[in-house]
Amino acid sequence: MKNLYVLSFLLFFLSSSALAQEAQVSGQVYDSLSHSPISYASVSIHQNNHDSAFVDGVMTNESGAFSLAKLKAGQYLLKIRFLGYETQVIKLTPLHAGEHLAIKAIELKPSATFLNEVVVSAQPNLNYHKIDKQVYKANQFETAKGGTAIDIIKNMPSIAINGLGEITLRGSSGFLVLINGKAVQTDVQTILSQLPANVVENIELITAPSAKYDPDGKGGIINITTKTGVDNGSFLAINLQTGFPSFNDYNNKESQKRYGTDISFNYKNNRWDLTASANYLRNDNAGFREGDVYTIINQIKTTFPSNGERSFDKYNYGGRFNIEFKADEKNTFSIGFFAGHKFQDRVADIYYNNTKIDLENQQVIGRTSYFNANLQTKQGNFVLGNFGYTHQFNDRSNLSLSLLYEYADLYGSTDNKNIEGNTTVQHTLNTYKNPLKGLRAKLDYSVKIGEGSWESGYQFREDKQNGDFIYSTKQGDTFVVDPEFSGLIDARNSIHSLYSQYAGKHKKFEYTGGLRYEHANRNVNLRGEEAPHVLTLDNLFPSANILYTLSSGWQTKAGVSRRVQRTNNFELNPIPEREHSETLEQGDADLLPEFIYLAELGLIKTFKKGSFFSTLYYQDIKNPIQRVNSVYTDTILNRIYTNAGKAYSYGLETGINTQITKQWQIYLGANLYKYHIKGTLFDEQIDVANSDWVYAINFNTDYKINSTLNVQGNLNYLSARPTAQGRDSRFISPNLALKKTFMNGRFSAQLQWQNIDLGFIQANEQRITTFGSDFYTTTNYIYEKDILLLNLSFQLNKLKNKLKLPESEFGNKEF
Repeated sequence: MKNLYVLSFLLFFLSSSALAQEAQVSGQVYDSLSHSPISYASVSIHQNNHDSAFVDGVMTNESGAFSLAKLKAGQYLLKIRFLGYETQVIKLTPLHAGEHLAIKAIELKPSATFLNEVVVSAQPNLNYHKIDKQVYKANQFETAKGGTAIDIIKNMPSIAINGLGEITLRGSSGFLVLINGKAVQTDVQTILSQLPANVVENIELITAPSAKYDPDGKGGIINITTKTGVDNGSFLAINLQTGFPSFNDYNNKESQKRYGTDISFNYKNNRWDLTASANYLRNDNAGFREGDVYTIINQIKTTFPSNGERSFDKYNYGGRFNIEFKADEKNTFSIGFFAGHKFQDRVADIYYNNTKIDLENQQVIGRTSYFNANLQTKQGNFVLGNFGYTHQFNDRSNLSLSLLYEYADLYGSTDNKNIEGNTTVQHTLNTYKNPLKGLRAKLDYSVKIGEGSWESGYQFREDKQNGDFIYSTKQGDTFVVDPEFSGLIDARNSIHSLYSQYAGKHKKFEYTGGLRYEHANRNVNLRGEEAPHVLTLDNLFPSANILYTLSSGWQTKAGVSRRVQRTNNFELNPIPEREHSETLEQGDADLLPEFIYLAELGLIKTFKKGSFFSTLYYQDIKNPIQRVNSVYTDTILNRIYTNAGKAYSYGLETGINTQITKQWQIYLGANLYKYHIKGTLFDEQIDVANSDWVYAINFNTDYKINSTLNVQGNLNYLSARPTAQGRDSRFISPNLALKKTFMNGRFSAQLQWQNIDLGFIQANEQRITTFGSDFYTTTNYIYEKDILLLNLSFQLNKLKNKLKLPESEFGNKEF
């Protein structure tokens, strides 16, 4: 027995010694343009001899990392390959027994025949194309400095923003937002308004998404990647903003306040990656509105033109952190946390002059004037946490798990007073509490097969919301609840989904194809009703994309996909809300989601000093959701969310980015489409048929005066466009920025001039007109013009890669 112990010890010692003699090579692979990690790149190691014999190979994980172990001492070549990139061959220094060679960063250059990159002498590439997306560098839009992500994305060629802040992608108001590739099920304006522009690295427009993405959003997907450091060490960035006094106050009661700050920190070593960020932004807006409305009930026409203040007090603040821990070369863990608050007051103090006319004899039968004081407040506290785990297998496959849980405390009120002379003739108060809980769990698997990769996964999503809506009318000294406009509503949405897709390349063709299945259940329960409103759907979402490389820098691509625009809980809530004196707003508990087929065909050209692209696209929309008006009383219109038949649009999107001279660069994007909607409203009582051409132009130019001083101007223009019951006017916003850098670029000062008007451009105005057989309403919203801002920025170490910060998943959508 003693000899057996000795023999076992010797065997263990010899095997341990043999293992200790093995060498190891590890590293991380990045895109040389965007500096983002390249997942699933092929890494192989070969003998450095006449035949370059293959020794071993692996795929990079989600963070672009790889490890090759159990290597004998000797001389080797390392080869890194990925579709659309030039192959990188690295001659390694001779490996010794027990040595671990760590290569910090390996950068792959996009193939000249694959990417539609901008070739600019002494300038970074500002945009390029891939098989399913357009990628734009955020730092080319200096006028967005100190603002939010909205100020950046409004410059994309297919994106337009109107006076109400509504964002459209190729004319569609619904699209999915990703933050660093992670889906967020939130209201677009809210989530993007909480993300500082200073931390945004790239904007990716995914207009023909593949099956691995959530099918949410009829317009496609916007993916925002944020900044951090690449190499080991620390990074710190601080930004300050302040606003000058307003040139136009429109006789608003309060002066506007504009100031903010954000700070980002990153620390990284071989195993730990810590990122933290905090921001505060106060951004008030002065404003004015003028309107004209009439209704007809029983041959009595009531007109009530109006004008007065419509201004906003807005601020938000929050803090985020994310910790990533690399346990070994195969296992990576991450945990993140977010907490924030968002506040908005909307003041609408409006003067009305009402006149009643008997249409049978055209006689005036009544006149009255009154003042409507209306204050709407919305607030939300957001808290969420997420967890992620990634495992890299030896067989070139990858498994990842992610979990996210969110709680959002949402609440607000609308205080409405009608005053004649010095007497308050009506005082109502509409309050709500609408807390929300959300959960997302996702499991993905990827494996390299041939020259491509196969991906498959499962996802579960759920959100629950219990709303308490109270509408009270003041009688004497107390408020009395009105049951007609009060109630409790419980809403629950759950979705199970499976997907599978394959992506590869053959000669000059690159392709992806996949299929996603979803089982969705929606349950809306109005307390007091016997039966809930239940909707259960099973759907397939196919997708396919191809890209073909021609000669002389030309490429062509095509894509098709099916998507869904889901209903949010605000659209489903049938309890009326007194928006202001002349409107009620309510949803429909039986509202159907929209289903959309997308198709596109594009052409891309790369030339010496820039690039050009043009894409034809088509959208077929079933069950389009519209907010439409009907007459509630002689002085109140009821705005209702409803499905309005069927709609479609087709259009042409084009853009050019080029350098005119060494100092002067321009970018121009345009989108021209025709939107058509046809159907019936209100149980087929009203026919809807409306169509027209719409176009949007986004222009940006930058002139470098010297190495530390440059000036930039941009223009966002959206033409007039049709709606289900009327027409919205054109909207224009010109901006200018002057930037000076110091300390070798680490410190900068920038002066911005936003919404340039000069008294004649009519910038930052939006007129909305709707009409029917028994009503007409037109309102011109005039927002603040000629705003001056000063931004100061300091940066310690360079920003290069993704800032992995958690974002609100569900709660913001109800804000």
